[in-house]
Amino acid sequence: MIRLNNKWEFVYEWSDDFMKYFIDGEAVRLPHNVGNIPLHYASPENYNTVCGYRRILDIPEAVLGSKIFLQFDGAAHVAEVFINQRSVAKHYCGYTSFRVDISDEVHAGKNQLAVKLDCTENPEIPPFGFVIDYLTYGGLYRDVWMDIRPNTYIEDIFVYTKDENTIHVDVTCVGTPMITDVEIYSPNGSLVATAKDCQNSTDIYISQPKLWSMDHPNLYRCLVTIKNEDYIDTLETTFGMRVAQFREDGFYLNGKKTFLRGLNRHQCYPYIGYALPEHLQREDARILKEELCVNAVRTSHYPQSHYFLDECDRTGLFVFTEMPGWQHIGDEKWKEQALENLKEMIIQYRNHPSIMLWGVRINESVDDDEFYTRTNELAHELDPSRPTSGVRYLEKSHLLEDVYAFNDFSHDGTNVGCRPKHKVTPDTDKAYLISESNGHMYPTKSYDDWGHRQEQALRHARVLDAAMSNRDIAGCFQWCMFDYATHKDFGSGDRICYHGVLDSFRNPKLSAAMYASQGNETPVLELGSPFDIGDYPGGQKGPVFAFTNADEVRLYKNDKFVKSFVPEDWDALPHGPVEINDMIGDLLESEEGLDPVKANHLRTCLLAAERYGIQNMPLFDKLRMARVMLKYKMSYADGVALYAKYVGNWGGEATKWRIDAVRNGEVIKSRICTPGNQLYLEATASRLNLIEGDCYDMALVRIRIVDENGNLAPYAQMPIILTTEGVIHVEGPQVITAEGGMCGCLIRTDGWGGDGRLIIYTESGMETAIEFNVFVED
Repeated sequence: MIRLNNKWEFVYEWSDDFMKYFIDGEAVRLPHNVGNIPLHYASPENYNTVCGYRRILDIPEAVLGSKIFLQFDGAAHVAEVFINQRSVAKHYCGYTSFRVDISDEVHAGKNQLAVKLDCTENPEIPPFGFVIDYLTYGGLYRDVWMDIRPNTYIEDIFVYTKDENTIHVDVTCVGTPMITDVEIYSPNGSLVATAKDCQNSTDIYISQPKLWSMDHPNLYRCLVTIKNEDYIDTLETTFGMRVAQFREDGFYLNGKKTFLRGLNRHQCYPYIGYALPEHLQREDARILKEELCVNAVRTSHYPQSHYFLDECDRTGLFVFTEMPGWQHIGDEKWKEQALENLKEMIIQYRNHPSIMLWGVRINESVDDDEFYTRTNELAHELDPSRPTSGVRYLEKSHLLEDVYAFNDFSHDGTNVGCRPKHKVTPDTDKAYLISESNGHMYPTKSYDDWGHRQEQALRHARVLDAAMSNRDIAGCFQWCMFDYATHKDFGSGDRICYHGVLDSFRNPKLSAAMYASQGNETPVLELGSPFDIGDYPGGQKGPVFAFTNADEVRLYKNDKFVKSFVPEDWDALPHGPVEINDMIGDLLESEEGLDPVKANHLRTCLLAAERYGIQNMPLFDKLRMARVMLKYKMSYADGVALYAKYVGNWGGEATKWRIDAVRNGEVIKSRICTPGNQLYLEATASRLNLIEGDCYDMALVRIRIVDENGNLAPYAQMPIILTTEGVIHVEGPQVITAEGGMCGCLIRTDGWGGDGRLIIYTESGMETAIEFNVFVED
């Protein structure tokens, strides 16, 4: 196919004069977002318009007589396509692709293509009709293609696994029936199976297959050829061989029980809305898999880019994808459109081996048995290989699907992490999973205080631990991957839902470390506090947790060993958070020379004072402290001195804390916590080599302000200035603000090859730079 992302013109408000070239347009490239979307206080009014796109199609005379299609991968939300000022198609879904046959509409030479795009929240189509907890943006925000095919052609291939050695291949052809050949190529590219002169539906046996899994995401290739003596057409698709089953007691992949540890993902970015080019789509999948160490993602609340799904296929991320919608069910016309959306989603996405589950209910909608009987029947007809589900907030809701998916927001920080399966689903013989949790129950900004940020991480840990402990829960998809813009009815006052474990630029909050620590490959150690007493009322820090994938955590004060800590009170997490609840440890023996018995008595009293504060200590602890002071003939001044040295630290020399994460007896990572004297800019680009060609390229740059020990400076709220040199530019504002010591920007190519440089600096003198190389694709 030929990508048509360049040489477009755009107007914010459509008119027939624009289509007739009486009005000039703004030169744009796709993917394109309508309107200017700010980081804070974004609104539907930024894109609430009926806009227009146009470009010239140059059709070679040699292709006339063939089938010529246009394919739009994403047009938000009602698109009308014009060829040479004649309306040739309309499409009513912003989240699925559509194809337009323009064979009879074009002539040799230059032809006019125009798109009238309604970006408003039209109540006649899903997901609209009531309030929605996310912005829906607008624009031709995915690729546009031209596909030239013979008059008899292969329209679709569907490959699915029947058992561990057998695949089924369905081929859909248009035109004169012909001989069909199928070839199957292994992950290493060798031909492993063929089916000659077969029907359009056939089973193929594969000996010793390499199965697709999260650790070994093996991808096969299916090449289909139709032909006669002088005619040929081919089409190919990738697929994975795997046997995925949801059973009463959980999810099984290739016969092995696997807990789905996941997050929910929207498909947006600040400034560009939905208009993410290929690399940014794939980057989100990489972050989920490599940085957050999850094995699953829910594409809430609509089908997302094939580039994102391709990367999930390639890296081994399980996917729960669903039809567009949010709570509202409209009239019969609305339902018919929802069914069409579901049909398009399944046909377009069913070859992705990463997809394990179809969502066939409108997210969080009430029961509608007639409607949902139809959605389930349609899904099973189009794809007999996958189960269905549907996300609800209702307990004991009517279960027409194969898997009960429930948004469990029951955890409030004081109770158990999740509801037991038998309390929620009406049919315990069917599988059950948690589709959302946390999120709006505890919004957390990157610049909230340490205690708040730690509690968000602990809530994610408690829910995940509880879900994994319930052996009949198939998985848990917590809310959500990153902060996102929303409508005024939701989110904070700036219309951002601060529900993510990452911020909007994919910078990690502390809760991200909880997920990262569940992996084993990369050493992880993040702390719930830097031990600065001024962050806490009365200097009482309360419990401090380390999030790590080490076996133990060792604490040192001014390079002197204090105590070792291990995870406790976690039933199922691979690596539970480690509570650091004793900042005194062995210091009374090593520093004061006290005997173990006396040291233990005094340590107990001092830890109670640290936990509650002197004034708020329970009576029992106050009486115990009095008995200890009498027993050891200590004066009030003696007690105050010990408290000041080991608990309060008020007015003394700044303490240097070192925390070592230890695995198998070796230190795998360390953190030094002490008041910093110097701040630095730290910037990381998602890629340094960019590709220019039939589409622009982008890179995400994540920016942090850190101290000399590499610790985030969460109170560094300051302007950051961005400038560029060469063949790149910043997409969005060039003066941004660090929030919680973090921010980010998007770098975009300018249309030609060469070198580019991003300079990042502050007025206070901090500066760093990143060098980019832009290559022109042939």
